Amino acid sequence: MLSFISPDCWDRVVLEFDQVSPYVLNVIEWVNFLIAVGAYLLGSIPSGFLVARARGVDITKVGSGNIGATNAFRVLGKTAGTLVLLADALKGFLAVRVLPELFATAPLESQGMLAGLCVILGHNYTCWLKFKGGKGIATSAGVLLALTPLGLAWALGTWILVFLITRYVSVASLVAALILPFSVWFCGGTNGMIVLTSVFSALAIYKHQANIQRLLNGTESRFISKKKIPH
Repeated sequence: MLSFISPDCWDRVVLEFDQVSPYVLNVIEWVNFLIAVGAYLLGSIPSGFLVARARGVDITKVGSGNIGATNAFRVLGKTAGTLVLLADALKGFLAVRVLPELFATAPLESQGMLAGLCVILGHNYTCWLKFKGGKGIATSAGVLLALTPLGLAWALGTWILVFLITRYVSVASLVAALILPFSVWFCGGTNGMIVLTSVFSALAIYKHQANIQRLLNGTESRFISKKKIPH
């Protein structure tokens, strides 16, 4: 099909590709590095801690001590809890949608996935609080909204159903995490997306170790939103 191209021309093309490809690969590596670091730093913004601190509260020392939305709801009330929930989810969504576009002229799907993973790691292990962060549920939801909205819809529907039945946020989160990779598979997700959401699931379960132990001991608290901290 390309027989009209002379052998000498092919030699020049191959030579030029050999000279350019290392440069191109080096650029891609730097772009991926910038996306990963940017996503981690975005995720590391401790929304719950900052909202609580604005009200004169150290959220790491009250309630469960977690900086996530659930503890914010319990300790600070619905308004502050909702703000933390939305802020954490927004971090995940922006990391996937904005950072690859910012650093790459033609973003790859894998770069969005990289950003998604790193923003969750930033939230779970924030460098600003000695690498102690949230559990990544809201941030994961933001990432999934950007990467696989249908997969998120199934997982979110499961979360709501389990929560309404049990009133345990932890149980709802664990069940939703377990079915997430299957939801993505059922919705026709790529193999890479299934692997990525399996990692998300494993991270969520790992971050709920204390909750799992309390559930086994019968000491886990059901969700009751109480406004304890005045404006």
